[in-house]
Amino acid sequence: MRRILLSVVFLSVAAAVYAQSDRYEQRYDLLVSQFGPAGIGVETVLDNWEKADSTNAKMLLGRFSYLFTKAQRSEIVTMPTKKYLGMDPVLTLKDSLGADVYYYQINEFDDELYGEAVRAADKAVSVWPDRLDFRFLKANAYIAYEKESPDMALAYLKGLADGYASRKGQWTYDDEAVDDAFFQDAMQEYCYSFYSIGSPASYEAFLSLSQTMYGMFPDNTGYLNNIGTYYLIAKADYKNAYKYYNKVLKAVPDDYTAIKNCIIAARKQKNLKQEKKYLEMMMKYGPEIEKAQAQARLLNMK
Repeated sequence: MRRILLSVVFLSVAAAVYAQSDRYEQRYDLLVSQFGPAGIGVETVLDNWEKADSTNAKMLLGRFSYLFTKAQRSEIVTMPTKKYLGMDPVLTLKDSLGADVYYYQINEFDDELYGEAVRAADKAVSVWPDRLDFRFLKANAYIAYEKESPDMALAYLKGLADGYASRKGQWTYDDEAVDDAFFQDAMQEYCYSFYSIGSPASYEAFLSLSQTMYGMFPDNTGYLNNIGTYYLIAKADYKNAYKYYNKVLKAVPDDYTAIKNCIIAARKQKNLKQEKKYLEMMMKYGPEIEKAQAQARLLNMK
């Protein structure tokens, strides 16, 4: 009888906590919809919600979002290039000499609040260690903060790859089980983020993460393509670019990215023999519009 009574008490307490947490969640959703993740009243609701249910996943995410949003301020900067951090300019004007000046809107951070946001992400991961989406919070925070020098982001993502390889249980993302295919695609997105930033340091991060992931998943030719692209774009090292693209084509003869980039490399070198070789591959394997363009180019080369 005593055990039964205790079970009833525990169930009653749990139900009360759930009901209270649910009320805070509804208030939080309402405030965020009206004022944003760092708007009026959000912090108070999060504080009370944490007291009622300290391990609630949505509350932990809300805490991070509040601090991360609060830490940012928008600024306009000028750059001499048509791209900056992978972005297009919000405005282009002429200077006194007639040269183009490009204006970009970027987010700068308050270091103290940013540090609190990172600690909030760490807490979320410690409470929910198998949730990959919470681990991505920290990676995203690093990338946004570091901009063209993503050293911490790279180190964290490589550590995340190691953690995935050595994990003992199933990781999840938005309550769905994470498999190898999902993890590879997600990490490829981070490779692309590094590439898009377009700075020397971000290109090195692009290469390093691609090499790490290819080492884990040697059948994934997407990472091999990345390595070829690093040599093509960041280094103009056409010999190594061909080397990696040809490894891709040996495994996947109709890989569009490898064929297209080999054509680009040949044109940059003005190497008609090489260009003809890959144009013929495009004629065989490419989409219809590319086949037509390749045919026209080959006719002009004769």
